[in-house]
Amino acid sequence: MSDDLAHLLAVQDLDTTITQLQHRRAALVESSGLAALERQLASLEVERDDAAARRAVLAATQKELEEQIAALSERGGVIEKRMYAATSSSGRDLQAMNEEVRHLTERRAELEELELVAMLEQDPIDAELAALRERTEPLEAEAADLRRQVAEGQVEIDGALSEALGSRAVEAAFLPTALSDRYETLRARLKGTGAARLVGSHCDGCHLELSSVEVEKIRALPPGDVATCEQCGRILVPA
Repeated sequence: MSDDLAHLLAVQDLDTTITQLQHRRAALVESSGLAALERQLASLEVERDDAAARRAVLAATQKELEEQIAALSERGGVIEKRMYAATSSSGRDLQAMNEEVRHLTERRAELEELELVAMLEQDPIDAELAALRERTEPLEAEAADLRRQVAEGQVEIDGALSEALGSRAVEAAFLPTALSDRYETLRARLKGTGAARLVGSHCDGCHLELSSVEVEKIRALPPGDVATCEQCGRILVPA
């Protein structure tokens, strides 16, 4: 085997290792169960947001009713003071003021009933939110632990990736430009494997058997000549 082909196989082996490490890194979240846990937490968050929105509407309604009740109480108080101070007012004026006070009192009672309803309707939502918190907290703790584990795994893989990429750069520097370009073209077209070993009579890339005539022809090639698998088209290097 020529030095060029030895370096080519080294590059291919490193490319395979790099691809495997990248796949491992990408799969860490899924394989650890973190992705499923985060989907569950996202679903609980949607429920929590929905409950919180319903409670916010009721709280806003309660606040608005409280403001209306306060305004009615203030208005009624002003009129009552005028009634007590109106020693010279006519009976008709006093009757009108008394009627307005009665109307304000009735309206305030109606609003207070609505306010009570709004308050009571918040109670089951508060219980719902408490139950959601109870379900969420242990899941968040578990997710935090898994995120830590995933981060540690990524650091380990990143270290191996950095080492493999450095080694690949060294090996690739030895390749002639034409051989490197041919390899990269094949690798892009053939799912990441542009060069393969000839093991016995089998191509280690496509795992198909070559004819005995083809095998002999490849093994008889002068050092440095590049053979191609007749089945898959990969650069084929005798083992």
